[in-house]
Amino acid sequence: MMYTGRRFLLAVVSCGVTFTPVLGFQAHALGRQEPAQQQASDNTQTQDQNPLNRPLSDKERIRQQKELRQELKGPYKTWLNEDVAYIISDQERKAFLSLSNDEERDAFIEQFWRRRNPNPDSPDNEAREEHYRRIAYANEHYAAGKPGWKTDRGRIYIEWGAPDSIDSHPSGGLYDRPFNEGGGTTTTFPFEVWHYRYLPGIGENINIEFVDSCQCGDYHFTLDRTEKDALKYVPGAGLTEWEQMNHKDKTDRFQGGNGVEDIGGGPMGDYNQGKEFDRIEQAAKLFAPPPVKFKDLDAFISEHKILTGPVLPFDVRTDFVKVTDNMDIVPVTLQFKNRDITFVTKDGVSNGVLNILGRFTTLTGRTVQTFEDTVEVHEPAELLPKLLDQQSVYWKALPLSPGLYRLDIAVKDVNNPDHLGLYARGINVPVYQDEKLGISSLILADKMYTVPSRDIGGGSFVIGNTFVRPRVSSSPTVPVVFKRDQPLNFWMQVYNLGIDQATKSNQATVIYQITNAKTGEVLFQKELQSKDLEAHSDQLTLEKTLPIAGLQPGKYNVTIKVNDEISKQQIAQSASFVVE
Repeated sequence: MMYTGRRFLLAVVSCGVTFTPVLGFQAHALGRQEPAQQQASDNTQTQDQNPLNRPLSDKERIRQQKELRQELKGPYKTWLNEDVAYIISDQERKAFLSLSNDEERDAFIEQFWRRRNPNPDSPDNEAREEHYRRIAYANEHYAAGKPGWKTDRGRIYIEWGAPDSIDSHPSGGLYDRPFNEGGGTTTTFPFEVWHYRYLPGIGENINIEFVDSCQCGDYHFTLDRTEKDALKYVPGAGLTEWEQMNHKDKTDRFQGGNGVEDIGGGPMGDYNQGKEFDRIEQAAKLFAPPPVKFKDLDAFISEHKILTGPVLPFDVRTDFVKVTDNMDIVPVTLQFKNRDITFVTKDGVSNGVLNILGRFTTLTGRTVQTFEDTVEVHEPAELLPKLLDQQSVYWKALPLSPGLYRLDIAVKDVNNPDHLGLYARGINVPVYQDEKLGISSLILADKMYTVPSRDIGGGSFVIGNTFVRPRVSSSPTVPVVFKRDQPLNFWMQVYNLGIDQATKSNQATVIYQITNAKTGEVLFQKELQSKDLEAHSDQLTLEKTLPIAGLQPGKYNVTIKVNDEISKQQIAQSASFVVE
């Protein structure tokens, strides 16, 4: 999903939080000669230049590249042209072909899989293991006179995994067309329709059609739903409903100008004609990654370039909120120290500008979600010293299906282009199983309120009908910090509560609790009944604001416990915070 051409004002947080860089990088000093020294050096090199080191002509360079390609053989050729043919980028392929020895190729392959590891901190590489498992499955199930990985079904399986359901017609035969294909009855070649409930970066309810028109077991991908029609070119046979009623002649289908499909006229004709562009766009997304706007930042994520300037530190928080059984919303929150941002003052206003590129990738390295924003922090110049002591927060929420992903983020300080920061972490988006009690993330927020009806479901920090701005720490194991004069806000949702069939209402007990992390002493506890919140829903939204002025400086825990009397299930969620 692309977000381009917009600017957002970063939220400014007035708390004093201690930060550490997300990732540590080494800065490399680049030596530079003075012009006179450089000229002298060039003259010396010219005089002593070895004829064998002269620049290559175009013809010689082409011959050298050809020789390098010929040297690429055995397991390296197999790896490039078979193993990773569908997931390697053009830039990576070009770089691999330019390597001159096997040692460099081995190092490249190691880095290739390391970049795609959804959990960079894990010694196991689930991306590589899952990729080769899919290749083995494709070769076993989709071979048709050629290896299964070379078939269209094999490619889709390798790139996207198993479909949620398959409508299979292995023998073809009689087929009652649905109305949106023209209606009527015909005879078909063998075909399959793969259905995915959700494909990240493409959408929901995706149907992919394969046809075995040669009847040789080689099912190929098609955009034309009439390609499976074995009577398509037989006069007077396999007529659509409109043709059977003599409203149209079958030969009209093949007069040209019908686009990618020859379904023919009828009440759904204009609709199908208009939808063909959606089908073409969907096919393009199936076989190609989305483009990116910040090419310089993309290089740091895709190629893992080494930072050569000062590191721009920032903190990241990810949360999970259920939307449907097959999709979650994943809010990503970034927090920066304003002191780490370069400000430029003009016309009495100080401006700091950041370019942010984020990317979620699957186990096989396929990009499923991308967010790109140019954001800015600005303040009157006379207030800049006060602004530098605060933090700024950026927020983006993206839909993802349950599963394991890798999140990469690159940030550039526009007013200081060498000032960049990188982040990489494995993200496990949870699945909320039917009839099993589930909960969202427990968010401790520095600001929370109900938004107007026009803002429900949209805008930064808005979840449902509530504005929730998370407090962010330097890592998941470090508690967030609140000052004693600030309220403590916390937000959480509960899913799949049992419903009494007689009363059509839920029946659960919700307990809020604050304890001293050091002594375990319960300092605050409140018990509520679910029917007093949302009586007839299997989902609850729990929101609470508490003053903490009475708490002494120290570390505390917030715990929310849910006891469902109908399903006899219990669940709890906790989060830590520090009071200063």
